[in-house]
Amino acid sequence: MDIYYTIDEKYLQAVEEYQYGETPKSLQLLNEIITAEPLYARAYYQLGLIYYYQLKDYQQAGYCFKTCAELEPSFPDVYVHYLKLLAFLNMEKVLQAASAKALQTPGVDQCNVYLLLGKHAEKTRQLNTARIYYEQAYAVATRKAAMEYIEESLERLDAKQQRSATYRYSLA
Repeated sequence: MDIYYTIDEKYLQAVEEYQYGETPKSLQLLNEIITAEPLYARAYYQLGLIYYYQLKDYQQAGYCFKTCAELEPSFPDVYVHYLKLLAFLNMEKVLQAASAKALQTPGVDQCNVYLLLGKHAEKTRQLNTARIYYEQAYAVATRKAAMEYIEESLERLDAKQQRSATYRYSLA
């Protein structure tokens, strides 16, 4: 039996177990951490990752991500995953509030946040709003691959807008 002396050591072990595909062991360790230290925000973050990506339990994942963001609002890693989940679940109001908070948090990849907002707006057929978000993402993009992806997204928006444009004909 492994003996861990600190919560941080147990957390690192849980992260390592998760990375090696030992989800049940990681879940057990993370739940032990939360039982011993209910305010340990990063344990909620890791649990959110497991519930979202491995177990597909979106309600529990949302709870874990939200709890992490509330307990440690300056922890930047939680926001992109939380926003992905909110966009996936079409939780518009919560998505807008969480994205505003994310954009004010140092260390959050703003380009990814704007991309997520743009994709969500595009998915909900708010094409003009999506264009604004994609342009904001382009303004803060620092990777060539991200810039190329944004350019493709803008081209896709142009094609959608042209397709949905109404034509008016008049007799001359």
